[in-house]
Amino acid sequence: GYGRERKLTLGCGTIALRRPRVRGLEQRFESRVLPLFVRRAKGVNKLIPRLYLHGLSLGDFDLALRGLLGEDAPVSASTVARLKEGWQAEWREWKQRSLEGLQVVYLWVDGVYVKVGLEKEKATLLVVVAGLLDGRKVVLAVEPGYRESTESWSEVLRDLKERGMNCPCLVVGDGNLGIWGALANIYPGAPEQRCWNHKIVNVLDKLPKKVQGQARRHLQDIVYAETREAAEAERDDFVRWCRVEGYRNAGETLLRDWDRMVTFYRFPQEHWRHLRTTNVVESPFAGLRLRTDAAKRYKKVENATAVIWKMLLLAEQRFHRLNAPEKLIQVYLEFGFQEGNEEIETKREEVLAIA
Repeated sequence: GYGRERKLTLGCGTIALRRPRVRGLEQRFESRVLPLFVRRAKGVNKLIPRLYLHGLSLGDFDLALRGLLGEDAPVSASTVARLKEGWQAEWREWKQRSLEGLQVVYLWVDGVYVKVGLEKEKATLLVVVAGLLDGRKVVLAVEPGYRESTESWSEVLRDLKERGMNCPCLVVGDGNLGIWGALANIYPGAPEQRCWNHKIVNVLDKLPKKVQGQARRHLQDIVYAETREAAEAERDDFVRWCRVEGYRNAGETLLRDWDRMVTFYRFPQEHWRHLRTTNVVESPFAGLRLRTDAAKRYKKVENATAVIWKMLLLAEQRFHRLNAPEKLIQVYLEFGFQEGNEEIETKREEVLAIA
């Protein structure tokens, strides 16, 4: 037989159905397709945080989703409020999980500005994404803090280390971040790569708009040079052009911290496209920017953190895997044990056994 009729909301609307009843079994039958008490498909639950983040108020959910999913769509303002509370609890639990055995190879870091209506200072979410030995990219941290603050970043890195994160083989980030001071204290010796996207923006800011297009093309030639030597030859040409044209500040900005701009050349060429920039952090936020009206809903940045974390986990499912994952083991063995650990050889054997 069948149970009583019930409603199930899918991405295409709400349908009525009846669950089959199975009797005479030693164990109670539980449907994997339609578990008890489920009223919304997973796709609908993924839609809710997107709409909320992009500015749909709690009071508008009922009207909007009834129009999309049917009059019987079981998504009200109270439903969304409960989901938001659930996300906050999930975020708190997520950031306490153990990172032992995660085998981090690369780390991308950035501080992403969050607009909040009542905050006097610009606050940011400090985001850490890791590239793992198996080629996956995963979100490791999403914490409210201050972009240029060494102390804020120290708290993030200290927490990651206490939960078991190994020393990364390379850390990629903007040169203005406070993480570099924190990194020197918590993971000393970890190689550093400055983000070329941020560097290009900083150089172009020193130039008049009429020459920025030409300058950008020249800078791209530097970024994508096949060798460090070729990149430095292009760099020297650009600096000479800046001096001749009277844009000395732009040339000096390019030269600043140069060695950390070209660290990626020490790593496999197949990985360079991943290591030149912090695109893996920035790209998801292109679709997560809070609208002004939506931002006013958050009195403090902490209130937005769990919602944005939820969205980043959805974006994580679409992260591109690292190219040539078979070469990650070489990187991990060459750069990954630089903390003076006496058990290096044992760890090498364990890693090789896993690989």
